[in-house]
Amino acid sequence: MAENVRPITSVNNQVYETLGQRWYDADDDPVALLRAESRLRNPWVAAEIARALGDGPRRVLDIGCGAGFLSNHLASVGHEVTGLDASADALHVAASRDRSGSVHYQQGDALHLPHPDASFDVVCAMDFLEHVEAPDAAIAEAARVLRPSGLFFFHTFNRSPLAWLVIIKGVEWFVKNTPRDLHVLRLFLKPREVQASCTHHGLEPRCLRGVRPTLGVPFWAMLLTRRVPPDFSFVFTRGAPLGYSGFAQKLGAERPSCP
Repeated sequence: MAENVRPITSVNNQVYETLGQRWYDADDDPVALLRAESRLRNPWVAAEIARALGDGPRRVLDIGCGAGFLSNHLASVGHEVTGLDASADALHVAASRDRSGSVHYQQGDALHLPHPDASFDVVCAMDFLEHVEAPDAAIAEAARVLRPSGLFFFHTFNRSPLAWLVIIKGVEWFVKNTPRDLHVLRLFLKPREVQASCTHHGLEPRCLRGVRPTLGVPFWAMLLTRRVPPDFSFVFTRGAPLGYSGFAQKLGAERPSCP
């Protein structure tokens, strides 16, 4: 009977070791979609930090920071940022693109963060939870290093048939150089699962927004050319059948929520 059991498919995280400057330059690679998503999320994260915690610099940990799309943005608006990732190559690219010269980039394990308890005002895990086998453990570590009232930001994908069709198969079909198993449906997370994990670890969910591509000329151009135009964009939505962004707050705080 054992020979009939289907092997568990693992997500391909090795691709992030080989991108180099393509993180910022390639239009024939799914990383261009990640750049486009960051153009939507980065200012939103910065605005929500200011709205919930007030003006002024905050200590931020960006888990799974990749090539620094969010880390470098938050540093550029004055925050004290640490970017952590498993990929030395991605960290090198991130540091080379840090115009502030202030981000502390470090190689490390999100499940065993090299930081003491209650050492950050903000922890971010964007496009990260769906790349690990133990997302609950990653959220537990994020909660551990957050100070009371601190914010935990996340972005991930819904485990739904539509997400499989669009996020997995659609990207394979319509974006060049998409590697095999870039995403794996079994690792996608339903919003209620992320929120339940946050609650279990003392983080109260405050806001959740769906994210989808903007259905305009750049979108259709991508379908025709299999390249991601520089003006490709994403928008927030009420429903979350594809991807979603949100934040939770460590207990002991007032109650900010989505505006």
